[in-house]
Amino acid sequence: MTPRDTSLRPGDSGPRVRDLQRALTRLGYWGGTADGTYGGLTEQAVLALQKQAGLDRDGVAGPRTLRAVAKGTRPTVGAGTPDRVEIDLERQLLYVVRDGRVRWAISTSTGSGETYESSYDGLAVAVTPPGTFTVGRVYDGSEVAKLGTLYRPRYFNGGIAVHGAASVPGWPASHGCARVSDPAMDLIWSQDLMPVGSTVVVR
Repeated sequence: MTPRDTSLRPGDSGPRVRDLQRALTRLGYWGGTADGTYGGLTEQAVLALQKQAGLDRDGVAGPRTLRAVAKGTRPTVGAGTPDRVEIDLERQLLYVVRDGRVRWAISTSTGSGETYESSYDGLAVAVTPPGTFTVGRVYDGSEVAKLGTLYRPRYFNGGIAVHGAASVPGWPASHGCARVSDPAMDLIWSQDLMPVGSTVVVR
């Protein structure tokens, strides 16, 4: 007899989805409102947990992902500035850290490592350099840049910003910025989670 598939995936809805959404929120993976519908934000929250737990990054809450939720897999960071945004290049996660603890873990997509044609100096490599930086210029709107449109960007390293994007895959895919979903960027703005002058650590 074939075991029943208990996985939850995009397009599903109902009480089990709502329970999953609430559990992810309790653990610190931001996914918007627990409305019982497995939409894009739930998929991003599941991706964030999968990245933290070292699981396959498919955005589907399969058996291993559901076990990680049940085990209470929380996002964690090491010591550093008590209030900061930390971008983990290996995990592809953006952590909002307050009082030394992770308030939210948000799925991100950083520099792909691929070579591209730059309008400034010819060929360039799409990287998000590690280091400690400070939020400088911000733009409350959709800013058209040479490499694309950045939604509500908060710049922390020259032209590199955390910004909203329509596509936030589970792997590095940007020209160097840290992409998050548009609603996640709205959260960052509404709660002023990256104020000008605040610390951004990329590691």
